[in-house]
Amino acid sequence: MKQYPGILYTLAAISAVGSISSCGKEQGRKQPNIVFIMTDDHTAQMMSCYDRRNMETPNLDRIAADGVRFTEAFVANSLSGPSRACLLTGKHSCANRFYDNSSCVFDFSQQTFPALLQEAGYQTAMVGKLHLEALPTGFDYWEIVPGQGDYYNPDFITMDGSTHNEKGYITNIITDKSLEWLENGRDKSMPFCIMIHHKAIHRDWLPELKYLNEYEDRTFELPENFHDDYAGRIAAASQEMSIAEDMDIVYDTKMFYEGADTRLTGLYKSFIGRLDPEEREVYDAFYAPLIADFVSRDLKGEELAEFKFQRYMRDYAKVVKSLDDNVGRVLDYLEENGLLENTLVVYTSDQGFYMGEHGWFDKRFMYEESMRTPLVMRLPEGFSRKGDITEMVQNIDLAPTFLELAGAEVPEDMHGVSLVPLLQGMHPDDWRTSLYYHYYEYPAEHMVKRHFGVRTERYKLIHFYNDQDFFELYDLQEDPCEMHNLYGLEGYGGITDSLKAELAMLQEKYDDPVRFGAEKARAGRQ
Repeated sequence: MKQYPGILYTLAAISAVGSISSCGKEQGRKQPNIVFIMTDDHTAQMMSCYDRRNMETPNLDRIAADGVRFTEAFVANSLSGPSRACLLTGKHSCANRFYDNSSCVFDFSQQTFPALLQEAGYQTAMVGKLHLEALPTGFDYWEIVPGQGDYYNPDFITMDGSTHNEKGYITNIITDKSLEWLENGRDKSMPFCIMIHHKAIHRDWLPELKYLNEYEDRTFELPENFHDDYAGRIAAASQEMSIAEDMDIVYDTKMFYEGADTRLTGLYKSFIGRLDPEEREVYDAFYAPLIADFVSRDLKGEELAEFKFQRYMRDYAKVVKSLDDNVGRVLDYLEENGLLENTLVVYTSDQGFYMGEHGWFDKRFMYEESMRTPLVMRLPEGFSRKGDITEMVQNIDLAPTFLELAGAEVPEDMHGVSLVPLLQGMHPDDWRTSLYYHYYEYPAEHMVKRHFGVRTERYKLIHFYNDQDFFELYDLQEDPCEMHNLYGLEGYGGITDSLKAELAMLQEKYDDPVRFGAEKARAGRQ
């Protein structure tokens, strides 16, 4: 079993997880079930156990209140497909070779944790969004949405390869299918792992119809750097994810009026065109007065940008509300059926998201709002840990964690490390002190430049490469909003050299072929 270098498990720690036999299965303790719930683009700013400024998420908060909340959880590549590949393999993008959403197909012949759990005697299932451009393997049951999926009356692909339509709201349907498998689809004599992967809260934030009126009386506070001028940050200045400039007035804020013809109007019409006539009547009745008021006001400049922000925040919060409802349904089912006590319940997102910080929506950058991700767990029996876990963790750590809890062998080539010692209440002296990040997708949607970097507890060094050669350095203690690039300034030479050495060490450790001095030569194909 893979362990942390230098960590000697105490007798109490070994007792907590049970002994491991040579075939990888536990003896003397029942293998825990795993319920892994993941959303798309849900950021900690919109989850009340992390941040109470914007909304309440009582069911998500139940997981944290009954278990643990990771305060320093991060992703390795803040983009949907690559993040999911990191999760499944426990490896950085350079090793699993799913770099971006625009050119990659995930190779399911490679090692994944669901397939390894099957070998350890688990039934495995996945329902919802995969977004890896391939049909999944390693699951006893799966039903996925094509591509991004649709909020209204969505299509699903089944295990025989056929596609069919379902009536309803996608978040509810994914939960329905998950609970149906838990109730009637599995062998109840076996431990299970089910991955419930929601489309929510992905753009374009189409709410469940019953929640159209929610948050309409709420005015959300602008982030303090909403009107960022990107001084000293040329990559930030060249992106295309600005609420003011790039948020589509029709597609993103639903202000579809006569004569509106934006780049994404056709796509928006196709999305709401999935509603049946009765549903469309409800939808249009809500938006008609909002659109009339918007047109009459003829907003420009900052007023228009702030209007977009408010519409964005309200729609996003509405989609989160439905998601929170459905997390509650899963928790209630587990409790009512006597499954909760021996089940690890995990909630996370494939990455964070900008809720107006730097004037942005979307993700991709290594800045805090998108590199961070919410992560809460309700622990199975045998674990008494509750409260905050403050060590730095990354999404590549989930695969080895699940495998160790299952009593399965953790492959030596996984980049992640098991979180089990943290769940047992330990604070290993040699826990990681830095994180590696690498974003590859450029040129592409939102035009965020390719970059890699290192984050420590206090500092972050980012190197933008390919068509740029530019560094950014941030002191996260003094500048948590990452507004002041310190790279090259007097007095920061020592910390810069130290971070560059740490970055080089991580690139070598993870065998990333795109390294300092080789970026331009290797940028065409990693």
